[in-house]
Amino acid sequence: MSKWYNVEKPSLEVCLSPALLHLYDTSGAIVVIIDIFRATSTITAALHNGAKCVIPVASVAECIAIGKSIPGSITAGERDGKIAEGLQYGNSPAEYPPAFISGKTLVLTTTNGTRLLHMIKGASDIVIGSFLNLHALCQFLLARNKNVLLACASWKDKFNLEDTLFAGAVINEVQNAFNINCDSARAAKHLYAQSGGDFIGFLKDSSHYRRLSAYGLEGDMAYCATPNLHPVVPYLNGREIIV
Repeated sequence: MSKWYNVEKPSLEVCLSPALLHLYDTSGAIVVIIDIFRATSTITAALHNGAKCVIPVASVAECIAIGKSIPGSITAGERDGKIAEGLQYGNSPAEYPPAFISGKTLVLTTTNGTRLLHMIKGASDIVIGSFLNLHALCQFLLARNKNVLLACASWKDKFNLEDTLFAGAVINEVQNAFNINCDSARAAKHLYAQSGGDFIGFLKDSSHYRRLSAYGLEGDMAYCATPNLHPVVPYLNGREIIV
């Protein structure tokens, strides 16, 4: 005779800003770091294009010091959207094609994303989320069957549209497998529905799009808003992000 078991689904929540992270329990959960414009997009692209690993660091000084200690590494990152002084390259996914990045270590520091990554404590997995790896990430979350926190890097602790829109895209794909009782997640889902799937068109009215457009980075943002170009799931292993 068949037996039916009431198996509780894992939970899924959305943290809209690093300033709110203390309100969420990350113990044993999968935490997805989201910084669409542009850190998590750059990390995903670089690793899919053959980078040996990405070492995320919080400060420019640490980035430079680690770069000097690893032969052949690349130091990169930005502050306020521009290449940080003392670093070799910026935070653009287009800067790291296979012919350039393959086999190299990328040491990266950014205004928002790498900072948030270092704030996470006790998670079972810390993984990287972007539109570029949307479907691969969703398949990973479904296979792991653990509580999930979608953690938005935001902009200097202020809510932003692009990270929350991506959270909504994830929820749209995985929602049937999770218990979602989180208004931040509901808001993200509504944003996704409102976009109609035209991510870059929707985001052109965002503050971060306007900020980066002032530096001529429209091409970067269109790239970052393109789904499934890089089907990998980067994850933090010690101090390194690998696939």
